[in-house]
Amino acid sequence: MSVRNKDLLQIYHILREELGPQYWWPAETAFEVVVGAMLTQQTKWSNVEKAICALREHGLLEPGTLAEADIALIEKLVRCCGFYCQKASRLKGVAAYFIEHPMDAVFSLPADTLRQRMLSLKGVGNETADSIVLYAAHKPSFVIDAYTTRIMKCMGVEGDYMRLKSLFESSLPVDVGIYQEYHALIVEYSKRFCGKKRCDECLLLRQDLCE
Repeated sequence: MSVRNKDLLQIYHILREELGPQYWWPAETAFEVVVGAMLTQQTKWSNVEKAICALREHGLLEPGTLAEADIALIEKLVRCCGFYCQKASRLKGVAAYFIEHPMDAVFSLPADTLRQRMLSLKGVGNETADSIVLYAAHKPSFVIDAYTTRIMKCMGVEGDYMRLKSLFESSLPVDVGIYQEYHALIVEYSKRFCGKKRCDECLLLRQDLCE
């Protein structure tokens, strides 16, 4: 089964009509988005929220304070996210980067250049980089996550991260708002239906958009 451009756009409208706007990513600052994107790797968002709250209570949601914080304290605060030693170290590294390279200047770079810059940081892979570009810098770079991969597989489309990213970006208007909403809608829909194996109720199946 091949996916046509209009299929992916149709899915967006189906999900938005069913679920409504998601207003994602929940964060007070761009740096908080960066921190959240690092912490959400291989864990649930509910765990990230706990860690974010703990970091905020200790005043560690700014590059300066986080970069200078004791590593043992950071490890304690993000322990709920798993791989806490690794994540704490990488958070300090990213914070140090944004001290040396002011965030406003970095985020003013073109999307592709910014994405490559983020990928050069330790602990930042494709999904994390795209999350930072899209939600922190508000530049168009579609995020592919496990939920998106699962839905695409149901549609008969499999491929690596960059293939799926290219497919979405070539099928949608280049619009930050749509990219953000679409990603958030896929996450919410997958939690409600795919994660609970409610395949017989799938809205996309009813539209003959899935195999």
